[in-house]
Amino acid sequence: MKLWGGRFTKETNRLVHNFNASISFDQKFYRQDIRGSIAHVTMLAKQGIISETDRDTIIKGLESILSDIENGTLYFSPESEDIHSFIEQNLIERVGEAGKRLHTGRSRNDQVALDMKLYTRDELDEIDGLLKNLLTSILKVMEEHLETYMPGFTHLQKAQPITLAHHFGAYFEMFRRDRSRICDIRSRMNLCPLGSGALAGTTYPLDRDYTASLLEFDGPTLNSMDSVSDRDYLIELLSALSTIMMHLSRFSEEIIIWNSNEYRFVEIDDSYSTGSSIMPQKKNPDIAELVRGKTGRVYGALMSLLTTMKGIPLAYNKDMQEDKELSFDAIDTVKGCITLFTGMIDTMKFNSSVMETSAKNGFTNATDAADYLVNHGVPFRDAHGIVGQLVLFCIEKNISLDDMSLKEFQAISPVFEEDIYEAIRLKTCVEKRTTIGAPGKEAMSRVIENCKEYLNL
Repeated sequence: MKLWGGRFTKETNRLVHNFNASISFDQKFYRQDIRGSIAHVTMLAKQGIISETDRDTIIKGLESILSDIENGTLYFSPESEDIHSFIEQNLIERVGEAGKRLHTGRSRNDQVALDMKLYTRDELDEIDGLLKNLLTSILKVMEEHLETYMPGFTHLQKAQPITLAHHFGAYFEMFRRDRSRICDIRSRMNLCPLGSGALAGTTYPLDRDYTASLLEFDGPTLNSMDSVSDRDYLIELLSALSTIMMHLSRFSEEIIIWNSNEYRFVEIDDSYSTGSSIMPQKKNPDIAELVRGKTGRVYGALMSLLTTMKGIPLAYNKDMQEDKELSFDAIDTVKGCITLFTGMIDTMKFNSSVMETSAKNGFTNATDAADYLVNHGVPFRDAHGIVGQLVLFCIEKNISLDDMSLKEFQAISPVFEEDIYEAIRLKTCVEKRTTIGAPGKEAMSRVIENCKEYLNL
C-alpha cells in the first residue's frame, strides 16, 4: 500500500514502480531518516501538535526499527517505494495508530532533503578524517627525507635538484586545501530544511529552530522552496571530490612513473601490487592505476548532476532523485581511493641513491653553475650560454657536470675555480635555497613544524 495511494484507483504498473522506486539505493540513509523522524516528533510534542504519549511510542518504535535493521533481522523490502515509506510502514505495523501521526507537518520533500543533508554531513566528516590520515602519512615521508635529493621536473624534464620531502610537501598543500574545501561545504550546507513541507511550509505551529538544534544544524533554512530543491551542496561536494581525485591521480601518475624500471625511484610493497598471468617478472602498480582511472568516474558524477539540475524549475521535481546514486558512488569511490592510497604510501620504499644519481645525471645543478658565474662577475645571459656549452660537452662525453675536470671547466670559461665543485654539489644546491617554500633543509623544517601544528601532532 502506497502512503499516497488515496487519490488513485489503480495499482502502479510494475515497471513504473521499479523505475520510480529508490529503496535499492536510498536505504543507505536509514539512520539519518530515523534520526530526523525522532527529532521531528520530539518537536511536534513540544509544540503540542501530538501528545507526549504518542511521541514516546513513535520514538520507541523507530528505535526498534533501527536496532532490527542493524542486527540483520529486518530487511529492506523492494516493495517499498523508498526508505521513508519503508520505515513509516514498519512503524505503523509496530505501534499502530500513533505511527500514523509521524508525518504530521512534514512532506517527503523536506524529509528527503533533510536525510540527504544529514548523510552528506556525516560523509564529509569521514572524508575529512581520511584526508587527515593521508596527510599524516605524507608528513612522515617529509620528516624522513629532508636530505633525500632527487630531480625536480618541468615538462617531465629534469630541471633543478629538490628533496623528496619538498616533492611530497607539494601534495601536502593540495590535500590541505581539499580539507579546507570540505570544511567550507559543511559550514555552508549546515542549515536544516525540515519544516519546509512540500514547498510552502505548513500551517502547523512548528518550531524549526528547535528541530535544527536537535539535529546539530546552525539554524533552519530561510526559504521553503529553495530548501526542498537545493542540491548546490551536492554539486559543491562532487566538485570537491573531483578535485581530491585529480590530486590523487596526479600523485598516482608520478608513482607509476617512479615505479617503472627506467626510474626505480620507488618500490611499491607486494601487498599493494599485482602480477601478470603470463609474465612472471611483472609487478604492476595496480592501485595507483585504478585510483587514476576512477578519477573519471567521479568527474562523471559531477557533470551528470550539473546536467540534471540545469533545467529544473522550482520547486521539487523527481529528476532530483538522480542525485543519490551519483553522490553515493562518488563518495564511496573517493573514500576507497584515499584509504588504499594512504596504505600504499605507508608501505612504499624509496630508492634514495637512485634518485640522487638521477638528479646528478640530469644536469639539475646547471642553474647553480650559472649562478656561480654570475657571482663571479659574469652577466647572467653570458653565464647562461657558458653553462649551455658545459652541458653540451657533458652530453658528448656522457658525463655529469660533477665529473668534469677543472681543466675542462676552464677551457670553456677561465672564471671557474676549484670551488665550482662545492657550488654545484646537490647538497649545496638544495641547502642554499632557504626562503620559505623552498627545498632547503632549514626552510623545509619550518614547513614541517607548520604541518605538525596544522594536524595537531
